[in-house]
Amino acid sequence: MLVILDTNVLLSALRTDTSPPAKILDAWRAGRFRLVTSIEQVDEFKRAARYPKLHAVLPRGAVGRVVNQLRRADLVLERLRRAGDSPDPGDEYLIAMALAASADYLVTGDRRLHALRRIAVTRFVSPRRFSAILAR
Repeated sequence: MLVILDTNVLLSALRTDTSPPAKILDAWRAGRFRLVTSIEQVDEFKRAARYPKLHAVLPRGAVGRVVNQLRRADLVLERLRRAGDSPDPGDEYLIAMALAASADYLVTGDRRLHALRRIAVTRFVSPRRFSAILAR
């Protein structure tokens, strides 16, 4: 199963060990699914982790560990072709990743992306829903 985790899911995973995002990140680390990311997402993750309100609550070393793990993800896309299908231009790279990788799922907490439901073969699901899929 090929999966994209929105940056908000990755950041949420670092805030608490028992949340659905944390369980999803643990499942990836345990090899339960293949992760798709991109250079653009790694850069966004690093940038967002430095926002003052996030920087204050994220475990110091955890951000660096996730960055290193993302760089070794199953599929790291270097060039993304924009499709213009996102309701938020800031999320356009996620749509481009879904199209480029033909991912099975894009896991996001963004309701605007949920409204799209899918693009091509990629289904958009919440972290809670994806946790339930992994629990089966």
